[in-house]
Amino acid sequence: MSAITFADFEATHRARGCDEVVSRSWEPGTVVDTHTHPFAAEALMVAGEMWLTCAGQTRHLHPGDTFTLARDEPHAERYGSAGATYWVARRA
Repeated sequence: MSAITFADFEATHRARGCDEVVSRSWEPGTVVDTHTHPFAAEALMVAGEMWLTCAGQTRHLHPGDTFTLARDEPHAERYGSAGATYWVARRA
């Protein structure tokens, strides 16, 4: 099975009703304190690593891992020594 491309990820998520699909890259060591977004998100890690904390639980994510966030769900993020990139589909 071949690796998914951004175009494939975007097409799949737009077909599911997502309003926006973007690639997000973060600098090494970035820490984002607890916050929310006015949209739901479905993401695929494509490079680097991150730690995502939701409801007191922290997940260590690597390329190939996925995560979802509900609209207005409080969460915090921390990125590894090489930074990170993920593709994210957003739904208002």
